[in-house]
Amino acid sequence: MSDDSHHEDDHDHGESEGRVTSPMQEYTTGQVARGALVLVVGLLLTFGVGFVL
Repeated sequence: MSDDSHHEDDHDHGESEGRVTSPMQEYTTGQVARGALVLVVGLLLTFGVGFVL
């Protein structure tokens, strides 16, 4: 068997500032308000239509 096909540790482990994952980013108040609005509209559509019918 050849070790040439196993490249488990070829990527850079350094801290890169170019790419930040979502849980590490802070949310602005506007983004939270927009998400809450989308939640309320979605809940109204989901349960409001069910209660009306």
